[in-house]
Amino acid sequence: MAELNKAQQERHDRLIEQMRRILGSEICAVFADPAAVEIMLNDNGQVLVERRGAGIVHLTNLPVAKTLNFLGLMADYRGTTVSRERPIVEGAMPNEFLRARFAGAIPPLMLQPTFSIRLPARMVYTLEDYRDHGIITSEQYDQLIRAVEKRENILVSGGTGSGKTTLLNALANHVERIAGMDQRIVIIEDTSEIVCNAPNTVSMLTDPDTNIDMTRLLKLTLRYRPDRIFVGEVRDGSALALLKSWNTGHPGGLATLHANNPQAALVRLDQLCQEAGVPSQTALIHEAVDVVVQIARDEKVPAGRRISDILYLAKEDA
Repeated sequence: MAELNKAQQERHDRLIEQMRRILGSEICAVFADPAAVEIMLNDNGQVLVERRGAGIVHLTNLPVAKTLNFLGLMADYRGTTVSRERPIVEGAMPNEFLRARFAGAIPPLMLQPTFSIRLPARMVYTLEDYRDHGIITSEQYDQLIRAVEKRENILVSGGTGSGKTTLLNALANHVERIAGMDQRIVIIEDTSEIVCNAPNTVSMLTDPDTNIDMTRLLKLTLRYRPDRIFVGEVRDGSALALLKSWNTGHPGGLATLHANNPQAALVRLDQLCQEAGVPSQTALIHEAVDVVVQIARDEKVPAGRRISDILYLAKEDA
C-alpha cells in the first residue's frame, strides 16, 4: 500500500509539473498574488487577469496546443476526459493551484479552447475596509453590522464579477468576531471560497463525480447541528432546501445569488426553487430571507464597486 501511495504521489507530482510548464511563470505567479481574482483565456489566445482595484489587464498569450494539453491534464486530474463528445472540463484545481475553480471548453463549443479560473480569496476585506474605501456608506455599514448581530439571513446579490463572495466574506468576518463555541457555522460550497475562522466551523464541498450536490449537503447539514448556514452561490433547485433550513431554527445565514437588483434576486430565487419541482415559494422566501444586499460594479467610485441597495423584507408579524 505504501508503494502504491508513493506511485500515486509521483504521478501527481508529474501532473503538477506539466501544468506549471504549460502555464509558464507569468501565469503561475498570478496564483501567488493575493489581489488576483480571475485568470481568463479568450479564444484569441489572450490571457487576461483581473485584480481587485486594478481591473482587467492582458498578461500574456497561450498557444492553442498548450491550452488543449492543459485541458487534458485538468480532465485527467478530475478523473474524466475532454473530447468533441465531452467538450467541457470543470471543477476544483489541485491544491498546488489553491483548489481554484476551473471551467474550460474546446470546439465545437468554442472557436478555440478557452478557460476561466476563479481564484479563492487570499485577502479578507472587512466591513470596515468597505466603509473606508467608499464601497459602503457609514449608514450601510451600521445596517450590515446590525443585520449580522441580529442573526438575520442575508442574501448577497450582484452581477458577474461584482464581488459577491468577497462581500460575503466581509460579513462572515464579522460573524467570526462575535461567534463563540456556542454558534456552530456550517459552510457549503462547490469550491472553497468562503473564509470564516470562527471557533466552531465545518466546511462541506459538493462533488459532481459522486453526485453529491448542494441539496444533498443541505440535508446533511441539518444533522450537523448548525446555528448559522453559509452557502456559496445559489444556482439551482437547492435554493428550496436552503430556504427551508434558514426558516427552521437556523437564523443568521449568508448566501450569494446572481441578479442585477434585489427585486430580481427574489424573482430568481423563486425560479430556482421551482426547479425543485414545487410551485412558487414567494411566502417561504419572504419568511426565510431578511435582507438582500446588492453589490454592483461602478467605475465612478475609486474602489470600482459599491453597495447599490439594501432591501429589507417585511415580515407578517412586523
